[in-house]
Amino acid sequence: MNRTSSTAISRIAVAILAALFFAAFPQMSYAQTDPLIGTWKVNVAKSTFSPGPALRSATATVTASGQGSMAVLEGIDGAGKAIPRQVYTVIYDGQSHPVTGVPAYDANSIKRVDAYTFDYTRTKAGKVVQTGRSVFSIDGKTATFMTTGVDANGQQISNVVVFEKQ
Repeated sequence: MNRTSSTAISRIAVAILAALFFAAFPQMSYAQTDPLIGTWKVNVAKSTFSPGPALRSATATVTASGQGSMAVLEGIDGAGKAIPRQVYTVIYDGQSHPVTGVPAYDANSIKRVDAYTFDYTRTKAGKVVQTGRSVFSIDGKTATFMTTGVDANGQQISNVVVFEKQ
């Protein structure tokens, strides 16, 4: 076997090993391609909360988990009180997945539109209460969540929440 053939076989072997590795550990390849993975802080000045009051601060930490990711949101509400810790399962399959810590809804379904956009539907006891769209900037530094629907008290909301990657 000559050196050129040996090099070609080595490259093929490396490619096959890489494919097998990422097939065995899909969350590792997913984490590198999903713009949501990371730590995000709300930019209150760029966000709008209708009817309000606005959050004072919030941080979302998103990590790869199984077939998708796990998002944890913590922060301070407009009155200066800690908001309940919110935990989301994020899988872009359009199926309903549980959410904890949010009085307005108990499940979330997410469907990817493209690499930087996804639509979501939030439900409470099986009934749709909020819908929205998330758009990520091409550079991956900003995420804008646009949500309409009703809050836990049945009051209409229309929020645009801008997160910045840390």
